[in-house]
This record gives sequence, structure tokens and C-alpha cells, in this order.
Amino acid sequence: MMILSIIYFYLCLYISLVNSQNSSVSVNRPKFSPCATWNANATTFANSTTIGTNPGVVFVDRNNTIYVTDRTSYRVQVWQNGQNNVTRTVSGGLNDPIGLFVLNNGDIYVDNGVANYQINKWMINSTNSTVVTYLSGGHCYGLFIDINQTLYCSLKINQVLKISLNSTGNMTQLAAGNSTPGNTTYLLNWPRGIFVDINLDLYVADGGNNRIQKFSYGQLNGITIAGSGTTGTFDLNGPSDVVLDADGYLFIVDENMNVV
Repeated sequence: MMILSIIYFYLCLYISLVNSQNSSVSVNRPKFSPCATWNANATTFANSTTIGTNPGVVFVDRNNTIYVTDRTSYRVQVWQNGQNNVTRTVSGGLNDPIGLFVLNNGDIYVDNGVANYQINKWMINSTNSTVVTYLSGGHCYGLFIDINQTLYCSLKINQVLKISLNSTGNMTQLAAGNSTPGNTTYLLNWPRGIFVDINLDLYVADGGNNRIQKFSYGQLNGITIAGSGTTGTFDLNGPSDVVLDADGYLFIVDENMNVV
């Protein structure tokens, strides 16, 4: 038994070391060892003193820097890897920010749509923001920038829009859904967290329909991959975010069930 345990330990260690060398080039997508487990008891990293009573989105970049939108104080709080105290505060002109995304170069994109109808960008070490684009649909509950520098925004008006950051004019295109709420393959109902993988497939936490929708690149008809009675998955009740790890496993935040 001891020999088997030692072999198992070294197998897990080997897999972890190999996996750590294959990190994604786009966003932080950790590649976990198959032996990985999570402690059932969490530790409190930040409380209402630093992130308010209604925090929006948590973002962790490839350097394990943590970013949180503080909807109470209209700001973004930043913790460098290994730090217990806030190392940077991004603020100025924000109104109830929710969506958040950070590029590998340190540029921070923040939802500023509830009253200002825009998305703002702070370059690394900058104290002033620039307007990336104007939107008329209110909050961007989810923000994501894919490997082609296309920015995605999920809006409460039941659609996901995308904007190329490489082109002038910032023309928006429809990525999923439209202004009509619904539960068909091409409709959404309160889309929230979004994720785009390296194949440019779009994943949407379709909160009002209690499901996760996947839209293949260039397609407006999605498929349900979790929730809403999908065979082989589980029920959801208000999914608010979705991310994929390096192996394509889904991690879903279920707001009403209070689980991941």
C-alpha cells in the first residue's frame, strides 16, 4: 500500500509539472492535476471593507493578480500575487461597475454602462481612463477579450455584443441573442458571465434560463451544455458566471444555489 501511495504521489506530481508548462496564451486557464481537490472550508480573502456589500466580478490574471469590481464605491480593487492588502485602486468616472477583463499587458477594461453607457480602459499604471466604446444596453455583466482582440459584452437586454479592438470605429456586432428574451437556441434571458475559448467558441451563463449556452464561432444558434434538464449534466438556478480551465472543464457559479 505504501509503494502504491508513493507511485500515485509521483504520478500526480509529474502530471502537475507537465501541465504547468502548457499554460494558455490568452487568459488564465489553469491546468489542474487529476489529483487536485479543494478544501470544503474557504478562507475570507476580502470583505465589505475593501470590496463593498455588493461586489461584481472577480478576475485573476496569469500572474495570479486578483481584480474585483466594487459596486458600492465605484472602483476596481487589485491585489498582487501573495499580497493580503490592496495594492492598487482603479477609480474615476465609474458608476456601479460589474464586468471586468484584464489583458496580459495589464490593460484593465471595466463596465461603466449603468449611467454612462460605455466601457472604459485603464492602461497599466495609468490613473486616467479612455472610452473604448459606447453602448446603449446598460451594464456589461460580463466582459471578455479573445485571442483576436475582440471584446465581448453580455447585456441584460438579452444579447451579447462584440467589438473588434483592432479596427477603427468600434462597430458592434451581434454575437448571441437579441433584444427578445426567450429559451430557444438563438435567444437568451439575462445573459451574465461569458467566456471565449481559443477556438473562439462563446460560452454564456444564461441566468434567466438556468443554463449554459455554447455558441460555436460565427453561429447565432447555441447548444445547451449544462442546466435546463440537459442529459448528463445537472440543474442550475441562476448561473452567473462560467469559465473553462485548460482541459475544457466548466466551472460555473450558481448564484441562487450558492455553489460553484
